[in-house]
Amino acid sequence: MGNLAAFLLALIIVALVFEMLRRKKLREKYAALWLIVGVATLILAAFPYLLNIVAELVGIQVPSNLLFAMSILMLLGVCLHLSWEISVVEDETRSLAEEVAILRAQLESLSEAVPASRAVNPSASETDAPSAPVSRKSSEGFDA
Repeated sequence: MGNLAAFLLALIIVALVFEMLRRKKLREKYAALWLIVGVATLILAAFPYLLNIVAELVGIQVPSNLLFAMSILMLLGVCLHLSWEISVVEDETRSLAEEVAILRAQLESLSEAVPASRAVNPSASETDAPSAPVSRKSSEGFDA
């Protein structure tokens, strides 16, 4: 009965990962890890004696200790990977913020320079102002 519950739970987790992949709620690089864990759990739930065999091969007397040790190692790996991902995203965010600040400063200096040049030569703004747009029909001689 316990193996059936573990098997069904692992099957639900695998189905949930596939559904999240289908709806694009989970990226493939993260889904691969969870699918490996889910499939391994399915195999161990279907064939529980495999854990005993592996525990004997590794030299661990209680098979559940092997399961806990593997779980802790996997969770440490996930934490390390997520920390690396956060570091990369933090660097990208910082460089983007710096680029936005530089662009904002350039925009402000340009907007301050344009009214200053018009204040020095007010007639230049009237003569330099672009004329009214000429419609295509009038420029090509289609006026009736």
